[in-house]
Amino acid sequence: MAASGRPVVVDIRTRRAGEKRGPEIPDGPDPLLRSVYGEILRDERLDQDRTLDDVARAVGMSKQYLSEVERGRKEPSSEMLHSVCDALGLPIEHLLTRAVRRITASRRIAGRGASGTTLLLAA
Repeated sequence: MAASGRPVVVDIRTRRAGEKRGPEIPDGPDPLLRSVYGEILRDERLDQDRTLDDVARAVGMSKQYLSEVERGRKEPSSEMLHSVCDALGLPIEHLLTRAVRRITASRRIAGRGASGTTLLLAA
């Protein structure tokens, strides 16, 4: 559970043993698509041990802009998403599939029964 006492979904595929980072999707309304994309891109970059500067240079964007995309503060164009995915060696369809899974998982948690049971989802 999150510090707020609300259940969260954690994508365990991107979390290494003992690491605190990783996406947490809170119970409630669907997360913004830009936030989900940003989390996936950040996790992929960190899994590759690459810096913001390295990926931003490969794409031809500023480090600050890429940081804001990763934090879900900027809405990247489809061309920009494709460029970042290319720089990370992540097929765009994998980004889209992961995003759908995370949003679907958040809906399942939000739709749990009145008994308060929580679903544990594994990939």
